[in-house]
Amino acid sequence: MPDLVTPWRAVAAAFALNGVLLGCWASRVPAVAANFGLGEGGLGLLLLVMGVGALVSFPVAGKLADRFGAVRVTRWIAAVYLVSIMLVGVAPVVPVLALALFLFGMSHGAMDVTMNAWAAEVERHMGRSVMSSFHAMWSLGAGLGAAGGFAATSLGAPVALHFIAAPILAALLFGPFLRIDWTSRTRSGGAGDPVFAFPRGALVLVGLIALGAGLGEGAAVDWSAVFLSEVLGASENGATLGYAVFSVTMVAMRLCVDRLITRHGPRRVALASGLLAASGYLLCATAAALPMALLGFVLMGMGYAAVIPLAFSRAAADPEIPPGQAIASVATLAYGAMLIGPPAIGFIADIASLRLSFVLVALFALLIAALSPVLGRRRPEVQAA
Repeated sequence: MPDLVTPWRAVAAAFALNGVLLGCWASRVPAVAANFGLGEGGLGLLLLVMGVGALVSFPVAGKLADRFGAVRVTRWIAAVYLVSIMLVGVAPVVPVLALALFLFGMSHGAMDVTMNAWAAEVERHMGRSVMSSFHAMWSLGAGLGAAGGFAATSLGAPVALHFIAAPILAALLFGPFLRIDWTSRTRSGGAGDPVFAFPRGALVLVGLIALGAGLGEGAAVDWSAVFLSEVLGASENGATLGYAVFSVTMVAMRLCVDRLITRHGPRRVALASGLLAASGYLLCATAAALPMALLGFVLMGMGYAAVIPLAFSRAAADPEIPPGQAIASVATLAYGAMLIGPPAIGFIADIASLRLSFVLVALFALLIAALSPVLGRRRPEVQAA
């Protein structure tokens, strides 16, 4: 086993583990809602609790990663994450379920920050771009978790059994890779250091890039099926193709885009990414038929695949803010946009149209292209692993 545990595989396992557990949850949301008799409003509140848990965790996780080391904190949080989904599965009443989901959201979000900080260390150690490949492993893990949920549902397995068995299997499969002998650089903060480090200088622009990407990805997740069915009149099956095409394209691009980043540099890739994503949303906004709209979702997947990995890599290399806190500040903007953006899109669609909402999302994608030069500025020193 030691021969199989390389730095890349260790971080890839962390990303896959994080994705598997979220995929498990996503696949059983309808079953959880049915078990507790939740309507759309009640379920929406629980999802908001989970999202708030993630946002609250970001700055704390960043601070802990800087102080104790990203790899060590990733292991701690992974253990809590595995337990938290079990608690979701066995929650007896809605208030307990809400607390369990808050913990689940916190551990998911905290691990997101720390494993990205660890990924940035491995990327610098390897001397080439590999961040997008880690995010591809997350997507594959989420797909594996969703497939497990489909299997559990097909077999009639109750949520409690599924949410106990899945984390145990995930721990057995991915846990050994997290035991790699790796030492993260630490930074002891002073007593007066804030928990949340607000972006400064160029990192503000990096945060805006992440915000634009988070908004675009969130809109694709929550509004693709609605757009295809209500605006273009697609069938129920046809409406599901939008996000499916987007997701498959994202994974495929993340598996190969690191080579483009290494060859052409992050600035050029981010410029092309923003233009592709904007073209995808504009094509959807003006589409008159399903095939044209699906081409738009392909362009979106191509465009957004590299943006958040690039933003996290640049945040970890910021010269003014420690890596963990820098990633946390950027993640807050990215995932805050994913959380708040879709309701805002719905509000605009109510007073105008969903097509106009997509045009506005395209403008944020153009912002990514406009701000792309900031991703080329890197921390001069290389951190030792």
